[in-house]
Amino acid sequence: MPRADVDAIFGAFAAAMPEPKGELDYVNPFTLLVAVVLSAQATDAGVNKATPALFSVADTPEKMVALGVDEIEQRIKTIGLFRTKAKNVFALSERLVADFDSQVPRDRAALESLPGVGRKTANVVLNIAFGEKTIAVDTHLFRVSNRTGLAPGKTPLAVEEGLLKVVPDAYLLHAHHWLILHGRYVCKARTPECWRCVISEWCRFTPKTPEPKASKRKPAVQTP
Repeated sequence: MPRADVDAIFGAFAAAMPEPKGELDYVNPFTLLVAVVLSAQATDAGVNKATPALFSVADTPEKMVALGVDEIEQRIKTIGLFRTKAKNVFALSERLVADFDSQVPRDRAALESLPGVGRKTANVVLNIAFGEKTIAVDTHLFRVSNRTGLAPGKTPLAVEEGLLKVVPDAYLLHAHHWLILHGRYVCKARTPECWRCVISEWCRFTPKTPEPKASKRKPAVQTP
């Protein structure tokens, strides 16, 4: 994709949403890390419904360890794969206490060494908690990157590396938020809403989805 088109795409995103934010609720870097771990194969909305009960009593690694696996399970049981996730949250909390002075490390390799933490999770934490210019590739971002032609790739890592090469530095801090939110609410998997897309003129996706036609059905006649 020409550099001018890439600039135009992110300029349009920035104009439409100057300060994009992630949709997971958290109160500090630790609770952000836990929320992102819990969000794997789950919706942010579903995680946000469960975490208040957890974070109200365990907003530090020490408190999470003290809570124990069984109690963590009870507080997140509405989230998919809650048993495995509870074990990971407990184990990563133990690691933070033992090896990182109870602090979330500002280092990708260290983050990825924690139970339940992969590259995407590490990139989210680095970006949101520490202001690092990272790209966290989820299914939405992967789809948008390939559809638009911004950085086509067969794997999340290929897309991440491609975007890091083409996204202008001025936009890099917010790039993954713009792309994820765009994929979640506009460039949807089954029916992308191209008619209200702010980057449609530069997007390589074809054919563009037309705006749905208003129903021609006459309203039902009401009887007195």
